Amino acid sequence: MADHFGYPPGSLVATLRREKPMEVIHHHPVFVKDTSKYWYKPSISREDAINMLKDKPPGTFVVRDSNSFPGAFGLALKVASAPPGVQPKTADGTELVRHFLIEPSPKGVKLKGCNNEPVFGTLSALVYQHSITPLALPCKLLLPEYDPAASPEHLNAAQALLEQGAACNVTYVLSCDTESLTGPEAVRRCVAQAYYLLTQKQIIPVSVHFKVSSQGITVTDNSRKLFFRRHYPVHSVTFSGMDPDDRRWELPAPVPEGTQVVRSARIFGFVAKKLASRTDNACHIFAELEPEQPATAVVNFITKVMMGQAQQNQQRQQLNGK
Repeated sequence: MADHFGYPPGSLVATLRREKPMEVIHHHPVFVKDTSKYWYKPSISREDAINMLKDKPPGTFVVRDSNSFPGAFGLALKVASAPPGVQPKTADGTELVRHFLIEPSPKGVKLKGCNNEPVFGTLSALVYQHSITPLALPCKLLLPEYDPAASPEHLNAAQALLEQGAACNVTYVLSCDTESLTGPEAVRRCVAQAYYLLTQKQIIPVSVHFKVSSQGITVTDNSRKLFFRRHYPVHSVTFSGMDPDDRRWELPAPVPEGTQVVRSARIFGFVAKKLASRTDNACHIFAELEPEQPATAVVNFITKVMMGQAQQNQQRQQLNGK
């Protein structure tokens, strides 16, 4: 005899219908401050997570991509006391870092092996809910105010630096279209073009104020000879690097008399997408001007701080929509 849905009593569908439906949490949490860049560390190892958390307060945690179960996540959580029956072998807190597997499903993610845990639509939703109530975890998750991999002092300084921006004066040399080309080859090609135009006396180097911040790169012509100000949003910048051929620029921009400048300056550049275009790029070439502001420092700030932050933001957006 079929059940009241019309399926035979021994069928798989009928069995599934008799089971209690699994609760699914679909809401997307709205954080006062998005902290996923601090707790989501996709590429760290289990040992890295332990070393990161063992001296932190209970509730401190990180989530990483699981190496053993593709598509799943590992939750490493610092707890106040070891599980019953476990005697700590050391006093450094290693045994107080517990590990949990977050497994994916067609409806979202869920703590593995915990029957009283619902399915959450996103990883961020799971983290947010467990910061309110521990559910099956030993304690509530403590949403971080800074990256657990670094000291608060170091993070506060780095965050402040990015928000304020780093700025210096450099020599603006040239901007040229590179179509779809980006990377070191784009810089090499544009530097070669700059040297050719220099022989034709078609280059007018000017001193510019070069600022890098969380908003992007802003270049201001100090003399207002070529332009006033140009801004390149962070999402448009695809590459920054030194001249691959390590050539030197011997024609510094005019500066006030008595100002010390670099006479044999290293050359650097960045590539940014042109406005209203998804494929066309432009490469912008500069040279050192102030001795205390080497080109390598400018490039490192662009790539490691500005572009690194942008990549983390993109990862968080993908994570929240997963």
